[in-house]
Amino acid sequence: MSARPLDAGKRDLLGVLVDALDYEAAIGKVLAAARERRPLALTALAVHGVMTGANDPAHRGRLNALDVVAPDGQPVRWGLNLLHGTGLRDWVSGPELVLRVLDRMAEEDLPVYLYGSTPATLDRLAESLRRRFPTLRIAGAEPSKFRVARPGELAEIAARIAASDARLVLVGLGCPRQEAFAFAMRPLLDVPLMAVGAAFDYHAGALRPAPVWMQRSGLAWLWRLLLEPRRLWRRYLVYNSEFLLLLGGQKMRLWQPRPCGPAEEQTAIPV
Repeated sequence: MSARPLDAGKRDLLGVLVDALDYEAAIGKVLAAARERRPLALTALAVHGVMTGANDPAHRGRLNALDVVAPDGQPVRWGLNLLHGTGLRDWVSGPELVLRVLDRMAEEDLPVYLYGSTPATLDRLAESLRRRFPTLRIAGAEPSKFRVARPGELAEIAARIAASDARLVLVGLGCPRQEAFAFAMRPLLDVPLMAVGAAFDYHAGALRPAPVWMQRSGLAWLWRLLLEPRRLWRRYLVYNSEFLLLLGGQKMRLWQPRPCGPAEEQTAIPV
């Protein structure tokens, strides 16, 4: 008999409201929204994602307005357990969550839309997903434009997604662009959006996942740093240190983070 899904609600981690939930709870939220054709925006944040919100009040407001912010990575899980005693037994990896959700989408014949990355990556991703899930319906795929949206462009993208009859949108624009996109698109769609970051590259074969022992030891960041040191050194060495300092300060009540809501208007949405 499987354990019941764990969902202890949103908890304050450095001012970012992270959902203390497990895979089954996250999958259940996405599938329910897909079946019922209602909006939902989900992201899975590792330390870098949390720090983008901790350091930027406007982006923190966007993150805190998302329906689900899953704890991606051991350090985020440890932080929730340390501060709030949530008892999370595992983290929710974005790439793994994608596979588990798509497995269920294929079973229920619910089509999926892929948004983001490059045309070449999208082609490889679609091919990989079709091999893994032969009955999965990919309703459409649209690469990133790698710029901000023009006036009216978000509505045009939403219209294309709606016309495809997709019941789920996977967004692979990278953090924090994908969270800003999901936040802005949520009011325009009646289907869930999942901001899944590097999942596109992982499942397209462009990135190798860290060994399981490194993931369980909270060292997945080190694996990524070794693979791309010039691009990621600041993300991991600076943000990880800052995360630990702020986490210790919040635990010892040396400072009080301030969760905040989104600004009334966004002027630069990445597409």
